[in-house]
Amino acid sequence: MKELLASYIIGIADNSLILGQRLGELCGHGPSIETDIALTNISLDLLGQTRSYCQYVAKLQGNNATEDSVAFLRIEREYRNVLLVEQPNTDFGYTLARQFLFDHFHLLLLQELQNSKDQTLAAIAKKSIKEVSYHTRFSSDWIKRLGDGTAESHDRIQKAIHHLWAFTDELFHQTEADKAMVSEGIGVDVTLLKATYYKNVNAILEEATVAIPQLEYFQKGGKQGIHSEHMGYILAEMQYMQRAYPNMNW
Repeated sequence: MKELLASYIIGIADNSLILGQRLGELCGHGPSIETDIALTNISLDLLGQTRSYCQYVAKLQGNNATEDSVAFLRIEREYRNVLLVEQPNTDFGYTLARQFLFDHFHLLLLQELQNSKDQTLAAIAKKSIKEVSYHTRFSSDWIKRLGDGTAESHDRIQKAIHHLWAFTDELFHQTEADKAMVSEGIGVDVTLLKATYYKNVNAILEEATVAIPQLEYFQKGGKQGIHSEHMGYILAEMQYMQRAYPNMNW
């Protein structure tokens, strides 16, 4: 039971960890000071949530596990984040489109997770909802601004949405750990979030005059540890300090 619970939590934590790392790459590179600070703060929010999850996982695993070892000292196949969050910061449009598509899922997930029978997970969800509500408003507002802005901004956000749309279906796939935790009343049945997710996302895209992609094939594999070519580069940078200086502490 502890192993399945830890695996379930890691699946949630890794999404925030890898997306937080991606946004951290942009610190100092935003299109304006205000937007730069906003994206950096979102990154910090996600990493703060990751820390809470990883502390809980370390407690469940025992054997001298720490939040740092859980977050930084796994090999690529042991990370369970969806492929969407590891996609690169191609440009500002891609960064906001990726954030937008994840935020709407993340908020729905936390709204349900706060009702978990696991009091620790419920507490983390309740604490995180306020942050993720802001993330969702921020990214949604930018989708509208870019989509209904200039011809260039519209074309760029349309291209980003079309490319990243192929990664959205994986958000609603269930692992064995997911299914086990749902049956225990601990986890969230993400399959039940799918209709609401696409309804909410599509409404924003229509308001932004962005065409909704019509795809038949979706990318998947991240939840099973099968990642894109980008993941190795993310981990090489993210894990460097912990691997170069083992057992380091701040």
